[in-house]
Amino acid sequence: MRNFLLARLLQAGLVAIVVGALCFVLMRVLPGDAAMRIAAGRYGPDARIAEAAEKVRLELGLDRPLAAQFLEWLGSLLRLDLGHSLVTGSPVVHELKVQLGASVWLAASALALSLLIGPVIGLFSGLKAGGAIDRLGLAGAAIFRAIPPFVLGLMLMLVFSKQLGWLPPAGFGSPREMLLPALTLALGLAAMSSRVMRNSVAAVAKAPYFAFARYKGLPESVVVLRHGLRNAAIPVVSYTGLQAVYLVEGVVVVESLFAYPGIGHALVHAVVERDIPMVQGTALLMGLMFVVIATIVDLLTQWLDPRVRRTA
Repeated sequence: MRNFLLARLLQAGLVAIVVGALCFVLMRVLPGDAAMRIAAGRYGPDARIAEAAEKVRLELGLDRPLAAQFLEWLGSLLRLDLGHSLVTGSPVVHELKVQLGASVWLAASALALSLLIGPVIGLFSGLKAGGAIDRLGLAGAAIFRAIPPFVLGLMLMLVFSKQLGWLPPAGFGSPREMLLPALTLALGLAAMSSRVMRNSVAAVAKAPYFAFARYKGLPESVVVLRHGLRNAAIPVVSYTGLQAVYLVEGVVVVESLFAYPGIGHALVHAVVERDIPMVQGTALLMGLMFVVIATIVDLLTQWLDPRVRRTA
């Protein structure tokens, strides 16, 4: 276990350096004057924007060589100092703490909804493979996985907000305002997890130990709960971790669509305003989230299947 955690810490350090360096390079090669965009974000576009841009350039050291700026950023990162937002002036850590909390609530809600929808449909589809539920589940999964999150979000907004008036189309602060963005993310996640669960349950249902449990005369619910779910859950847990990529990508789009003040919404605004420390801090945090999620998935897989722990 100690070697496993040390390896993941090393992986997190490499991710931090690589993601931070890529963000630093990409933000510098974007067309346009970064000082001009930052000055416009701070003071607004007016006739004296050029003079304000020069002051910003000197204040932030943007006129120095790129190598010097990168080494300074790397030294700050080693001291766990992500700097200050160039637009608001607040510490990046403080900004991320506020926005990450909102995004974590949204992601957790989406994941919980997807687990209530996808694996349940997959379980019944797998137990009756080829039946009506299986075919309906396949059609639903194909439709919801093929629709991009921003299109699905617009459709839900039109139906539940504009036509039915049941839910607000945007906002933050109550479960009703969170439901539409969470459902937008959850339907895409549930589409794939339902098919993974279906295939896993269908394979388990054909296994000799599953048939033997039935021959012993155990009730069907006991056979499924005791001998089916744990074995069928292993690929679902692994795939749920991989779906974190979809979730993080979807958060950026969905938060912008629903005006949800999370980390994805902040990243889009930071890129537009050339707020380089905020972009680096946000991307860094997202990269580290992947490492944390992968670690949790590996630990869950080892708990579900002790053979993995013995061979690790």
